[in-house]
Order: sequence, then C-alpha cells, then structure tokens
Amino acid sequence: MTEQQQHLASLLEQRQTLATEISDLNAQAAAKRELALRASGAIEYLQQIGVTVPEAEAAEGEAPAEGEAPAEGEVPPTPETEVLPEPTPEG
Repeated sequence: MTEQQQHLASLLEQRQTLATEISDLNAQAAAKRELALRASGAIEYLQQIGVTVPEAEAAEGEAPAEGEAPAEGEVPPTPETEVLPEPTPEG
C-alpha cells in the first residue's frame, strides 16, 4: 500500500469512529433531555399541588452577605459566576 492509501484508510477509519461517537453522544443527549423533561414535569406537578421548599433550605443556596465568609466547602463567587442584578432602563 502506498503512503496515500494508508492515509486514506486511516481517515476512513477515523471518520467511522467519529460517526459512532457522535451517535453515542446523540443517544446520551436524548436520554438526558428526557430525564430533564420528566424532572420538569414532576417539579411543575409538585408546585401545582402547593409543595414548596422551606425557607431555611432556600436561603442556603444564597451567597453570603458582603464581608461574610462563605460556609465551609462553599466556593465564593467570582466575577465570572457572580449573579448580577438586571439592568434598569435609564429614563
């Protein structure tokens, strides 16, 4: 086999491998999408029947006040992850 033929054979094999990986990733994405839809449906149902999250648990997810140290194991917000307030239109 010539060098070009070997190269072609290698590229054909690579293309097949990539096509298989893409197919696998598409299947994983579809499964995750279905799981997310099921979770959304369960959340919607629970909210419709009046189930709520207790305030103490909801407050745990909030960032500490300025100057306050983050809880143990909690990562302090960085400029990339800090949630900013919505801009207001200037009048």
